[in-house]
Amino acid sequence: MSIIKRPILTEKTQDLQKGGQYVFEVAGKSNKIEIAKEIKKMYGVDVTSVNTLRQFGKKKSRSTKTKITSGYTSTFKKAIVTVAKGEVIDFYEGI
Repeated sequence: MSIIKRPILTEKTQDLQKGGQYVFEVAGKSNKIEIAKEIKKMYGVDVTSVNTLRQFGKKKSRSTKTKITSGYTSTFKKAIVTVAKGEVIDFYEGI
């Protein structure tokens, strides 16, 4: 299983990309050194810094005909990767 699960592409992360920062969903037990090595191997860019955080699951509920069901979404780990100045990661390259 890879350390990098997927890139997170939202409006907020698109704004971060202008400054050379990219956001990825990563494995829960991975550390910053492993994440930096994996990004360098996958995309061939120099990683300046890695910031990580855990995104806790949000409470969700829905109504059905018989009852109201509630629960939580999954908790996952995010990594904000800063690449060296002038380098770019192109997510749409192989499409």
